[in-house]
Amino acid sequence: MLAGGAARGAYEVGVVQYVVEEVARELGRPVPFDIICGTSVGALNACGLAAFADEGAGAIKRLLDVWASLDLEALVRPDVRGVLGMGARLLGRSGPVEVPVREGGLLDPDGLERLIGQKIPFARIPDNLRQGHLQALTVSTTHVASGRTVVFVQRHEAGLPSWSNDPTIEPRAAAILLEHAMASAAVPILFRAVKIDGEFHCDGGLRQNVPLSPARRLGADGVLVINPRYIATRALDEGTEKADDAFPGPLFLLGKTLNALLLDRIDTDLARVESINRMLAAGAAVYGHEFLPRINEALGRSPERGFRPMRTLLVRASEDIGMLAAEFVRSKEFNRTAGVTVRLMRRLAEREARSESDLLSYVLFDGRFAKQLVELGRADAKKKHVELCEFVHAMMA
Repeated sequence: MLAGGAARGAYEVGVVQYVVEEVARELGRPVPFDIICGTSVGALNACGLAAFADEGAGAIKRLLDVWASLDLEALVRPDVRGVLGMGARLLGRSGPVEVPVREGGLLDPDGLERLIGQKIPFARIPDNLRQGHLQALTVSTTHVASGRTVVFVQRHEAGLPSWSNDPTIEPRAAAILLEHAMASAAVPILFRAVKIDGEFHCDGGLRQNVPLSPARRLGADGVLVINPRYIATRALDEGTEKADDAFPGPLFLLGKTLNALLLDRIDTDLARVESINRMLAAGAAVYGHEFLPRINEALGRSPERGFRPMRTLLVRASEDIGMLAAEFVRSKEFNRTAGVTVRLMRRLAEREARSESDLLSYVLFDGRFAKQLVELGRADAKKKHVELCEFVHAMMA
């Protein structure tokens, strides 16, 4: 399960690389991923893994090449027509004839869309599903008009698996294409929403940053969750300098707003899964192996929709990627280039925060910064080497 975070998505690739290389080497066999679920930038990574699933460990090398090739000047450009369109809507106008209003954002996603369209062969996904290289792929979006999560599901089998009646989630069977991936990654305010079947969709992380529910509905017995979101454990008054007490600027606040919009409930979701696991284990210990099927029968649940234990393992960023982004933009390596976007990023780092910039970490689509995040992902996975080996061994047993 691959979570959101825009340019932070390179972190996920580092974790997966460690699993398919180092964990596989330790176990003496390849590590396949049967079900791949992604939201936001995690959807882009998920589609890449699915499109190259037939290449085994080679799939991750393909993704690494994409992230390493990111060109900030080509990918991060103002969406002038989109900004004018948003302004016109705020004023209650449809916009002047010469500047048609469209559903826009601050940044033009065309460069990123071209890159993903060139690098990820979506047409290979059905073949990989048919040949058994993976069982299912899901991409989550937010349906703009209703605010509900839409989970696009692609399997070799026709239709959808059994799905509980959750009013906040609508599953849809689909052949997942570039438009689904770009819609899932369309961070509100930053990128414009994407039309799918005549309806606008945006970032799936608004309600489902980590797609735990789709994985469970598709029959996963265990889930590896990769989350590029750092969670601080210190108290609010620890490590705070007096110089940071001034009220921050609007772009700094925009970064924090995006964090709030995309803030996931992964810890709560995982804690709920662990509670269910403990209750099921306790019931089986007291009442025997018939406890689980009998309790599901009493609840009127089929084996596909019934309670069952599910093993989980979380790998989360151990460093604040917002701080890493600010440090990188101030570095000599970054400032050797002198394009318009580079100057804008530098001013943002200098004026909006002394120690961190969450907004920068969302839009810093730079190959050199991506390499840093890949290495962070590998390092965090290495810290969980024993747990990862035990998890994968249990899933493949």
